[in-house]
Amino acid sequence: MCGGEITTEATAAAPHVVLLSSPGMGHVAPVAELARRLHDAHGFTATVLTYASSDSAAQRAFLSSLPPAIAAATLPPVHLGDLPAGAAIETLLSVEAERSVPTITSFLSDLKSTTNLVAFVADLFGAATLRAARDAGGVPGFLFFPSNLLMLSLMLHLPRLDAGDDLAAAGEFRHLPDPVRLPGCVPVPGADILQPLQDRSSDAYRWMVRHGERYRDAPAGILVNTFDAAEPATAAALRCPEPWRPPVYPIGPVIRQHHPAAAGGEDATGCIGWLDAQPEGSVLFVSFGSGGALSLAQTRELARGLELAGHRFLWVVRAPTDGGAAAGGDNPGESYYDGSRSKAGDPLGYLPVGFVERTKGLGHVVPSWAPQTRVLAHRATAAMLTHCGWNSVLEAVAAGVPMVAWPLYAEQRQNAVMLCEETMVALRPKVGDANGGLVLAEDVAEVVREVMEGEKGEAARAKVRELKEAARKGVEPGGASYETLAKVVSEWKGAAGY
Repeated sequence: MCGGEITTEATAAAPHVVLLSSPGMGHVAPVAELARRLHDAHGFTATVLTYASSDSAAQRAFLSSLPPAIAAATLPPVHLGDLPAGAAIETLLSVEAERSVPTITSFLSDLKSTTNLVAFVADLFGAATLRAARDAGGVPGFLFFPSNLLMLSLMLHLPRLDAGDDLAAAGEFRHLPDPVRLPGCVPVPGADILQPLQDRSSDAYRWMVRHGERYRDAPAGILVNTFDAAEPATAAALRCPEPWRPPVYPIGPVIRQHHPAAAGGEDATGCIGWLDAQPEGSVLFVSFGSGGALSLAQTRELARGLELAGHRFLWVVRAPTDGGAAAGGDNPGESYYDGSRSKAGDPLGYLPVGFVERTKGLGHVVPSWAPQTRVLAHRATAAMLTHCGWNSVLEAVAAGVPMVAWPLYAEQRQNAVMLCEETMVALRPKVGDANGGLVLAEDVAEVVREVMEGEKGEAARAKVRELKEAARKGVEPGGASYETLAKVVSEWKGAAGY
């Protein structure tokens, strides 16, 4: 086991929590921010536990930036060589968690002798590891669900849906004649349901059903990275006690915070300097997250569309995937497990010939990464074209920035349905079925113009500003999310005799 230790006298008496993150920065970041919140607002020390498979220089740098009272530790590698070649991400994440249980049990047992360990928190792919908390002397075990209540509701109902007559008759979710309707949730067309559920014969599907079963058995409760105002009807439905599921606690948004005092910090990408020179509310920020990429054909259609739209843009360009579905390649999330693969070569070399030169006065393109929270908080940023990953959605909402929804993989298509049809903070481009699923340049330009200058864009902007205020108030003392987490923390402390 590699990592830091909490050793100072000042923290020796503090309650301690261990938080386990699944691989990928999209998982590590919210888990680490939850540790930060427990420390800053509730006086905890913490250990953020990660897997060897996700170890990288970027991840180590991120974890080292946390307060000294938050340690980071890495689990030793487990054998995955017996899995089929090309195993799905969901399978890899799930098997790695299963096979790490004995090590986690030992780690928690040892930590009990050196800290005041009061709780163990595992994220969405770590439900199997909750038994490590039980086996380590009955440490309270919670799940932290880094997505939204719609996604959690789907997972909780998945075992029932899987065994139901409707799905048996249809064969696959995408063949269901009617949308999937869950209590308090926006109806979701079967084709937009979580990507790994689209092939019921796959290992990934079976793993997700197993996770759904384990979520229902999570003894202590499930912390969720959302807030009541974002999903009021779903929050109300899940707040009603049910004998078949644990309590659900919305505690979000749990996101990386932009601190205005640090706004003048160094930015090697040049994004902030470029934004400083743009008019207020004039720029569309285009980013597909830490693991998303488009096909070559879709990358070029997007480039043409941005050029046609005639609005300023800041685009984080990633190397395209190879072949496959037009809007996302064979696997648009293929760099998720190892984000470093997406940074090979020069992504800008895949853009249309002359694009960068022709748009020099209009746009700014950067390879692979940008300081997203700083970009979203900048006065020049008017909207974001996003893959609808939940971290990015919450960061956009916290900045009061409306979105263009361009989902790629995982739960992003159902997120897009919620954002466009229920929350009403996003617009969605037309997808040309006759063009192999490509979003054509003309449709890109149309939706960009609408979000930047149209009535629908203005309505989304007004709605997201309301949610921004609700999110801000929710995490302050007295707010719904703050008090919900405080209630859980009080139970942890009370059980430990604090």
